This record gives sequence, structure tokens and C-alpha cells, in this order.
Amino acid sequence: MSQSQLYAARTNIYPRSVSGRFRRIKWAVVVLAYGVYFLLPWLRWERASGANQAVLFDLAGRKFYLFDLVVHPQDIFWLAGLLMIAAYLLFFVTGLAGRVFCGYFCFQTLWTDVYILIEHLLQGERPARIRLAAAPWSAGKIARIGLTHVLWLLMAFVTGLTFVLYWGDAPQLLGHFFAGDAPFAAYATTLFLTATTYVMAGIAREQVCTYMCPYARFQAVMFDKDTLIVSYDEGRGEGSKGRSRLGRQLKTRDARAEAGVGDCIDCGYCVQVCPTGIDIRNGLQIQCISCALCIDACDTIMDSLGWERGLVAYSSERRVTTGEQLRLLRPKVIGYAAVLLLAVGLLAWSVAEQAEFDMSVQQVRQPIYVQLSDGRIQNSYEIKVNNKTNRLLTLRFRAQGLPPGAELDFGRFEEVSLQPEQRLRLAASVRLMPDEFDGHSHPFELVAEPQGNVGIAPLAHPSVFFVPQKQPGRYGGYESAF
Repeated sequence: MSQSQLYAARTNIYPRSVSGRFRRIKWAVVVLAYGVYFLLPWLRWERASGANQAVLFDLAGRKFYLFDLVVHPQDIFWLAGLLMIAAYLLFFVTGLAGRVFCGYFCFQTLWTDVYILIEHLLQGERPARIRLAAAPWSAGKIARIGLTHVLWLLMAFVTGLTFVLYWGDAPQLLGHFFAGDAPFAAYATTLFLTATTYVMAGIAREQVCTYMCPYARFQAVMFDKDTLIVSYDEGRGEGSKGRSRLGRQLKTRDARAEAGVGDCIDCGYCVQVCPTGIDIRNGLQIQCISCALCIDACDTIMDSLGWERGLVAYSSERRVTTGEQLRLLRPKVIGYAAVLLLAVGLLAWSVAEQAEFDMSVQQVRQPIYVQLSDGRIQNSYEIKVNNKTNRLLTLRFRAQGLPPGAELDFGRFEEVSLQPEQRLRLAASVRLMPDEFDGHSHPFELVAEPQGNVGIAPLAHPSVFFVPQKQPGRYGGYESAF
């Protein structure tokens, strides 16, 4: 087999513009997505502590700010919940309506739409762009194509820089960026996203959806006979003798029906508007992203002819083959919806019921215990306390579950005050006579009690007090049981 049979050169695609209800929906999604993405870093949000930015991923401070919600490192399991919700939402939507995520909400689609719009504004409609590409190089061609790529690069740069602004105070970081004082990571990230956005949305385009995106490969697993897909009504469009262009004797539906040809006039408009360059009349294909622009194109032609819409429409395999009605409520879809609702509910409950502060207790194990001169055994502990509230928090500690003679010592203070969102590391020790436990180690709880009637529940953390075992035959001798 020759190499020419294995590989084919890429055929450049020049999508034609189209108007219609699905195109308007896509533009509305683009405006909404761009508005949120580009403006959100600039939205101010007053807080008692921390940066006054609505959405800020503060890696240095180890906090993520999402409006009134502050996500700490120990809350990272929320990310797992979000990923699970995103996955099941994708499964649910795909099982119900096919690849509408790809056609309307995917970043690749959104940015490619804007890049094609820039190309259209500078180089003209599809025929003009094809002629320009085929024309010899001249000053005019260099100017138009060069300006197109300059605007693409500018759009890519703004995209990359905006992403960086989510990771620092936007006005301050922007000033440092152009002054040359920003961290190296800011420049590296901006450069990387500029390059990838320019290549993906401007150069690769449909190649990303067809060859690079894994979703196109496993989407069929989530499809069934009732999944909504963009489909061509072959029976109506082809008739008994196939499709045919408008001719002198084929201008009305009655005349076409009498001649045995279908309603498809073979204008090719549905192919010209497709961003991946497929012909929907050949059936469902892996390149189809369910953007429905071919539906708008076909409806435009049908309206101009005064014929019924729906030659190309959202349908399902079952409806196309058997004519049966679409079934939305199916066991698979219901199962996806149930798991999705459960995951959303659990995540919402976890966020709503998060503790106002958290605490961890680690025993100092070198040494694991110390025997004091009065015979008491001392264990040392390292305590980390994190105030998650936006107000001052005062805590008092006590050891719960130890004999009355146990002594909890924090040094020279009895209470600890934490500023809003402050973290502290404390050293504490517990002392008691080993005879209290008869030579056995004992679990207990270290309890932190908020002071001042602040309405915050106490928090208890389990730990263990290690006691050495007294060895028989040794006067006053002790040896660790561990």
C-alpha cells in the first residue's frame, strides 16, 4: 500500500456565515462565556480579610476565593466532587442530546467561532477567502492575512493574560506584568496559553475536534437510538430518484414529487457552513459536533422556497428509522440524572456544613515520651489550627478522656486568638503519672472550645497518650511498649 493511500493532505475549510435560531444561540453563549471569562477577574468583592477580588486562586496564601466561599487546602475533596459533577453532567447531556457540549460550550468551539469571525471581517465571505487563498502573494494579500494573524495573536495573548489574572490581584498583577516585575510563572503561563490558543483556534481548528479531542472517540458509548442528533431526512430529501437541483421543470414540490426527486436541491449550503467540513447528508459522522448550523442553512433555503422546514433537524436514530416519537425518559438518562443530583446535593451539603475552624493534632515522636524528675510521663504534641471565619476567633483547649491528674500545658498562655483566616502552629504537652493507666497507653481527645459566645461548636481531635510499660524485676524501670 502506498503512502498516498495512508495519508491525505489537509483540506482547508472556509466556513460560510449563516443566520438562524441556532446561530443566535451560539452567539449568545459566546457573549456570555467571554463576558464571564474576561470580566470576572475584575469583579471586586469586599471581604474582612484577604484580597477584594470575587474569584481569586491564591496559591501563595493557600486559599481559593469564590465570592463568599473560601476553599482551604483541606477542602480539596470539593474538587473531586466538582469533577464528578462535571463528568456526570457531560454523560447526562450527551445521552440526552448528543454532542451539544461540543457545539455550544466547548472552549475550542467558542474561540474558533471568534477567530472565524475575525477572518470573515478582514477577508470576506467564504468565496472571497477561497479566492484570496488561491491568489498569488501581493501587498494586499499580505496585509489582510497578516492583520488576521496579528488579531488572532492579540486575542490569544488577552486570553492567556486573563487566565493569569485569576491567580493574583488583577489590577496589581497587571501593572507588575507590563512593568516586568511579575513572577516568571505569569510570563510562562501567558506565553504558553497564547501559543496554544493561537494554534488551536486559528490554525488547527477542526483538527482538534477530529483527531486530538478524546471525547469524539468515546461519545458513541453514551449514544443510543433515542439520543438527539443532527440528522438529514433522507426519505424526504432524496425521493425515489435522489436529490436534484432546481430546474425549469423542478421548481415546485409537486413537480419534484412527480419526477421522483426529493426536496433537497443539492445547493451545498449545509456543507459550506459546517465548521468541520462534513456533509450531514451522509449520516452521523465522528466529526459532527452538533452545532446545528447546517439546520439553519437548510431552513434558510426551505424558507426562501416556501417549503416546510425540517429537512435537516435534530432527531434520533429511532425516529429516523421507524418514525416513533422521541423518548426522553430512559433508564440510562434517569440513572445519570440521579447520580448527578446526588453528587450536587452532597457537595452543596458539604459546603453549607463546613466547620468554622479546623484543627489537626500530631504527636511529637522524637522522643515519643519523656519521664520527668517527679516520675510523671510527658507526651508532646504539635497542634495546627486554622480559622476559616472572617472574624477574630479565641480558643481554649482541654484534654478530654484523661484522668483528673492529667496536665495540659501550652506554656505561658491559656487561650489562643486567631485573626480572620489565620493559621497557627502550637506546641503543647500532656503530663501525668503512669500508674493512672497501669502501664497501658490511652486514647483521648483534644478539645478546642471557642470563647465569647460566638455560636461556633467546639471541635475535638482524637490522639493517644503513650505510657511506657513497667518491666517486672526492675525497680522503677520503664520501657516503651512500642
